[in-house]
Amino acid sequence: MDSIKGYVEHIVFRNDENGYTVFHLNNEDGEVTCVGNFHYIEEGELLELTGEYITHKLYGLQFKAESSRICEPEDLMSIERYLGSGSIKGIGASLAGRIVKRFKEDTFRIIEEEPERLAEIKGISERKAREISSQVSEKKDMRQAMIYLQKYGISATLAAKIYQHYGHNVYRVIEENPYQIADHVHGVGFKTADEIAARVGIHTDSDFRIQSGIFYTLLQSVNDGHVYLRQEALMHRSGELLGVEIRDIGKYLMDLAMEKKIVIKDEDDGRRIYSSRYYYMEMNMARMLHDLDVDYEQEEESLRRRLKAMEDQSGLSLDEKQRVAVLEAARHGIMVLTGGPGTGKTTTINAMIQFFESEGLDICLAAPTGRAAKRMTEATGYESQTVHRLLEVSGNPEEEGISGFQRNEENPLETDVIIIDEMSMVDLPLMSALLRAVIPGTRLILVGDCNQLPSVGPGSVLKDIIASECFSVVMLEKIFRQAGESDIVVNAHKINRGEEVVLDNKSRDFFFLKRQDANVIISVVITLIRNKLPGYVDAKPYDIQVLTPMRKGLLGVERLNGILQEYLNPGEPGKVEKEHGDRIFREGDKVMQIKNNYQLEWQILTRYGMAVDKGMGVFNGDMGIIKKINTYEETVTVEYDEHRIVRYPYPLLDELELAYAVTIHKSQGSEYPAVVIPLLNGPRQLFHRNLLYTAVTRARRCVTLVGSDQVFQEMIQNVNEQRRNTSLDQRIRELC
Repeated sequence: MDSIKGYVEHIVFRNDENGYTVFHLNNEDGEVTCVGNFHYIEEGELLELTGEYITHKLYGLQFKAESSRICEPEDLMSIERYLGSGSIKGIGASLAGRIVKRFKEDTFRIIEEEPERLAEIKGISERKAREISSQVSEKKDMRQAMIYLQKYGISATLAAKIYQHYGHNVYRVIEENPYQIADHVHGVGFKTADEIAARVGIHTDSDFRIQSGIFYTLLQSVNDGHVYLRQEALMHRSGELLGVEIRDIGKYLMDLAMEKKIVIKDEDDGRRIYSSRYYYMEMNMARMLHDLDVDYEQEEESLRRRLKAMEDQSGLSLDEKQRVAVLEAARHGIMVLTGGPGTGKTTTINAMIQFFESEGLDICLAAPTGRAAKRMTEATGYESQTVHRLLEVSGNPEEEGISGFQRNEENPLETDVIIIDEMSMVDLPLMSALLRAVIPGTRLILVGDCNQLPSVGPGSVLKDIIASECFSVVMLEKIFRQAGESDIVVNAHKINRGEEVVLDNKSRDFFFLKRQDANVIISVVITLIRNKLPGYVDAKPYDIQVLTPMRKGLLGVERLNGILQEYLNPGEPGKVEKEHGDRIFREGDKVMQIKNNYQLEWQILTRYGMAVDKGMGVFNGDMGIIKKINTYEETVTVEYDEHRIVRYPYPLLDELELAYAVTIHKSQGSEYPAVVIPLLNGPRQLFHRNLLYTAVTRARRCVTLVGSDQVFQEMIQNVNEQRRNTSLDQRIRELC
């Protein structure tokens, strides 16, 4: 690493969202072009930078800064340069020179303590003198705070966020209880606060640390889908995280409850600890569902007659269970339609749409992901959209205290019927936002397969609503003839029922290639994707998806993607690539967004580059292709479904990963022409029936499993999927 020190002469470019800055630094060696992520640097600042010199293909030698430190001006030239840089409004280079010439090393003291003396300089009135003093004082306070925070290893970006929130109180917060930063500053977690506390000298058994660690552990369990933890589990996990023995967890829990961060509930199965946010989210959802579930008085004979007329007119042919589903949707404010593949959910949705249209009602269709919404549109012929777009996302709904959606209680959805497909993917926060935008008198129809994997986010919404037994639920079970001709559908139902699946490869769409070595399995997978399957299912290699149970390991996502990239999109002259951390992104790569980003803008462009539509938000699980890597602008352009174009600045590449292979969990709601599933030994708690069922049902035309048939049969028999700690069903029953 190299270190250089100098003045910010000129800021060439700055991205206000992520702090990426290009500027000229003036030092004893002349002018150096510097690039890096900076917040709150201004022309005239004295900086010390650590990093390395790089050679840009177009712009030559540059200094790429990894870290920076703001320094106090050291001499008269530094003071004059800073004052005349333009950062202080009303002072130019000439006036700065006169001020420093008059007050010399005493300049800053005069400005701060005796600002009226500035009026001694020609061109400065007493009012202007006070304004200059105020600006210098404010910038000095911020500069000192930044220097102070950087002393504890806090990055410039994080220091700016902390100072913005606490102002002058930042010193007290850092020295007394830096753990509160994790509560107040978005993007700061317990681990960052813990590192700061260690540098400050706070003991590992500090009450502040233990209490913060307990709350952090509870919030981390949300990443596993839990809404609460039992007290014993919370104490054990917290102790492991903190590396200390927690003797009296009750004291810390009471303090957290007094601060309204958690809710403690004593139930028959023991003491449950909820984060307040998710406890009240479940409570409010139960109430909203109860309020929406109004009964619509319908004369039975008339209702059936109208349904029969719709069937005759549309040409739809429903069986009795499907008719019951349409009738129940007409009778109730809340209705759930569930069933496995091939059981006629899409036909039933179409019948509901046509029936409600014949009744003169307005209908909205939505699904959790863009791919699922697109499939819904193709299957029904009616426009469907993502739930986020239906609710008009704005801001970040994942931040507490921010609604994030323009559609809510004050601006509800204006429609008579809302049908949501792929409900197994809808988590607690998204369902809560949806319900806030639906008013009583609107029918809400929830469609999904309750045997699919639960949502990536917290909760088990569809299963809990069904388990409450408080709403109308119709489960379709009959496999229709056309679907019954597909071994994908037949075998999916066998897997779900725990029955043996015959692996004789006499099927047209379900194959099992027995291999026992991981490297051999990968070789077979590559051959299938490159040579065998594209022609068989009439698709491009990029459309064929590898699904694997794990991220790590010999057949995990991380290893598979590196290998598949080299075979499916190898490097070659003229194909630009960007190394980011341990990943290489290359033009033409298949990639996936791995976190919700509500601030990213997308555009749909004409062939001439004109925007015909645009919006905000790219979401966890969205998949696309890298179209261009611009080394000058330092951006990566990705095209997602529906031709949505998104430009990622380099610092945001942490939100992307290669997607030649994805985990089965990430494939929810998607459908591919063909899927390839490599299978070898793995953790029993992960290799279960539910996971296998979800993977098989992602394929439209062909499923090929490669690996151990013993593992396959063991997964069918393993029903021990990790149970989520949720209580929405209980909250609903309390209101029934």
